[in-house]
Amino acid sequence: MLTADGVAAEAQDRLVTALLEAPVGWIDVTPREQALLRYADKLTRTPAAVNAADIDALREAGLDDLAIHDAGAVVAYFAFVNRIASGLGVEIEADGPGEG
Repeated sequence: MLTADGVAAEAQDRLVTALLEAPVGWIDVTPREQALLRYADKLTRTPAAVNAADIDALREAGLDDLAIHDAGAVVAYFAFVNRIASGLGVEIEADGPGEG
């Protein structure tokens, strides 16, 4: 399976896993960004498992209710768009608009 930019889904999974497991400070991902990555990953893979502790972790990382809402909305939007594209058999274009 390919994503919109042509990166294999397996490679993306490995990248997300590496970012989630990396010690804070090892790579240029702030604790806030790492909390968002954990939330987005869980909401994408196991949405029914998201619970109050996940929201509390986002608040502890400095996100307010609006930022948490927006993060959830963005994750849900991407899931929706990808599901529609997959369901309609949309093919990924090699070049973006106006390229090649």
